[in-house]
Amino acid sequence: MDLWTSPTPNGWKVTILIEELREAGHALSDLRIHTVNLAQGEHKTEAFTDRNPNQKIPVLQDGSRSVIESCAILQYLAERFPSPLLPAGEKRWDVLPWVYWQAANVGPAFGNKLSYTRYMDDLPDSAKAHPLERFGTESLRLTSVIDYQLKTHPFMCGHDFTIADIALFPWIRGYKWSKVDITGWPRVLDWLGRVRERPGVERGLAHGVPKSEIDRWSRERKKAYAKGGQIIAATPKKKNDL
Repeated sequence: MDLWTSPTPNGWKVTILIEELREAGHALSDLRIHTVNLAQGEHKTEAFTDRNPNQKIPVLQDGSRSVIESCAILQYLAERFPSPLLPAGEKRWDVLPWVYWQAANVGPAFGNKLSYTRYMDDLPDSAKAHPLERFGTESLRLTSVIDYQLKTHPFMCGHDFTIADIALFPWIRGYKWSKVDITGWPRVLDWLGRVRERPGVERGLAHGVPKSEIDRWSRERKKAYAKGGQIIAATPKKKNDL
């Protein structure tokens, strides 16, 4: 089994799950993790495009099966290696809708807020004003949804940590980098702390990043991420540009 990934929110989802599955007793000894350098355009090479025509990380190869999209990989691995991270039977539907909710809502809102905040330096402020307001407001609304879910239990889907928490955590964790002020929701901040304390989460976040920079990037890494983000956020030269 091979995983191609990078230290980004969508990449961290999968490396966190891998480490949490190991905590749950799955050795995953045959798994190989390959780091893709996004700043150098390795996700646009012919070899990577053969694995994922959408040219996005992460990509999982399990024998002849290639799985793209981070949340699909979460579900695939959680089903392939059973654990409480994805309950069996009907109870899995307490979890899976929130995984899809993250992919359809939280990722796009926080991701676009991040792009317009940090990466699109070639646009004038007048062009960024509406998207910053739109995605900033939507990110806060989505934070309030998470807060509502946490009113009666410590994790998104109840008293157990699941792949729904894994899907959400890397995006919400980066609220300062995205400049989304979630400090008005202390339950969400407490949830971030509970998730971060897990050993599997710590190891998952450490993939591709020095342990000393898991929670606070160096100035050099911030510059590198900003440069890489500008490359990723750049508009293709033509509509069908791969």
